[in-house]
Amino acid sequence: MDTDTINYSDEYIKEILSEIKTVAVVGASSKPDRDSYKVIESLLAHGYKVFPVNPNEIDNSILGLSFYSDLNSINHSVDMVDVFRSSDAVMGVTQEAININAKVLWMQLEIINYEAANLAEIAGLKVIMNRCPKIEFKKLNWTRKTN
Repeated sequence: MDTDTINYSDEYIKEILSEIKTVAVVGASSKPDRDSYKVIESLLAHGYKVFPVNPNEIDNSILGLSFYSDLNSINHSVDMVDVFRSSDAVMGVTQEAININAKVLWMQLEIINYEAANLAEIAGLKVIMNRCPKIEFKKLNWTRKTN
């Protein structure tokens, strides 16, 4: 399968963005020029509660948020795990996402791991690969409806 042609319907993406309220961003960076920083900014602007995860950033903060060393250290339910790690690291993140009962595993642009996606789907998670929520917000003209 050509990795550039992973297709998800707009409805599927909208459904995910509607259902989630909390997002853990694994591989987040405190550097404003990094994509993960910009995605966190966008998630916050759209009303999501965000948990940045990166053991190398534990003494730093991002947009007023403290970093967590891993998904298990987040003392709150996490709906979606947004992965900014290499495709090779996704399996470990997927196992953590399953352990914390996340609902969605979202792999950023150019991050594709079919084995991890399959494991997540078997565990009942919805999966997105090779997409960016910030880009999807703009493409779908997305505004989160808070209830």
